[in-house]
Amino acid sequence: MTGYEPILTKHLGQPGSATLAYYLSNEGYKAARSAVRDMDRSQIIQTVKESGLQGRGGAGFPAGVKWSFIPQNSKKPKYLINNADEGEPGTFKDRLLINHNPHQVIEGMIIAAKAIDCHLAFIYIRGEFVKEARVLETALDECYNNKILGKGIFNSKYNLDIIVHRGAGAYICGEETGLIESLEGKRGWPRIKPPFPAIEGYLGCPTVVNNVETLANVPHIIANGGQWFRGIGANPESPGPKLYCVSGHVKKPGVYEGPCGTELTTIIYDWAGGIRDDNKLKAVIPGGSSSPVLKANEIDGLKMDFPSVQAAGSMFGSAGIIVMDETTDMVQACYNLARFYAHESCGQCTPCREGTTWLIKILDRFTKGQGRQEDIDLMLDVTDNIGGLIDLSYGSFGKTICPFGEAVSWPVRAMVEKFRPEFESYLTEKVTG
Repeated sequence: MTGYEPILTKHLGQPGSATLAYYLSNEGYKAARSAVRDMDRSQIIQTVKESGLQGRGGAGFPAGVKWSFIPQNSKKPKYLINNADEGEPGTFKDRLLINHNPHQVIEGMIIAAKAIDCHLAFIYIRGEFVKEARVLETALDECYNNKILGKGIFNSKYNLDIIVHRGAGAYICGEETGLIESLEGKRGWPRIKPPFPAIEGYLGCPTVVNNVETLANVPHIIANGGQWFRGIGANPESPGPKLYCVSGHVKKPGVYEGPCGTELTTIIYDWAGGIRDDNKLKAVIPGGSSSPVLKANEIDGLKMDFPSVQAAGSMFGSAGIIVMDETTDMVQACYNLARFYAHESCGQCTPCREGTTWLIKILDRFTKGQGRQEDIDLMLDVTDNIGGLIDLSYGSFGKTICPFGEAVSWPVRAMVEKFRPEFESYLTEKVTG
């Protein structure tokens, strides 16, 4: 990480970094104070637009543009929801930010709330994150006790309350409309769009849903300007600092901060220490388990930003990098992944509910040596019927209400297509063995 100074994780590991006293001693809430007292909503939104900040939850939609969709003349209350339901396998960055610097996240929420004229915001956090929920609640108490939240924050006329809401650990509630349904006390079934949450979200009111890491960037943008942020990274169209989660067969798994556009090989070999036991690299999932796998020969020179990874045939997503070495059995890996998604399907859409079940039935046959030659193409047909063929063009949708269909069909399809000989070998071993 030569030449790059951490921004989001600058204070990581420092004693007391989660406390308000520590945060204030390092210019904490200075940007929020400025935004609340000295900037109007349009100025905040324009600054974030200029920055080019893209959502860090996976979709990569420009945050400032999303905020601008909130109707300014609506008489309905506006809501902000911080999506802390980090359930994507291979991703573990948001809980790091919450544990070590919750006030950075809260400050980003204050600025975003002011930008959309929100007076009640929520942090929807995954139910398993018991420690993280308590850290956030403690941080919020500190804010209320110091008039950073509540009525007349920063001695202004602006009021804001933030509530922590714990979910029940459903992967589907990471999807923004499923999250909203859950927050309303209903089953977490994603909604048909349109209408989009910016028009009709929580309780039928204009709502913005942003990811933890997205909001953590906002104070730095307000403090330093949009052009400063856009100047970080290799591509001004996909800029800023990024937290990369590296897991799997590497010597030093963990969360690494660097600029967007850092080469994937640099992250794996320089930051994460290379492949365990000095084995050969076989495959990499670049953006969390819902993104299509890339073979080792597909990652040379690959820059980790939204357009570059998309051009390579996968997704930048949450930058949850899962590394697989030469010892990995891709049939077993595919089966493991498919079982996860079958378990997490909300069951609302027939293609997803039935298709995920069929995938694990077929893959189960393979792992037991009972696979048939026609099962390989059958899996491709099933993935097509669940989520459509792999088409990463922006705005493309599959055959289900939410992107969960693609989340299972794309990675399974990529594994079958790119490692077809391994699936065929299971058939050969069954016949000869």
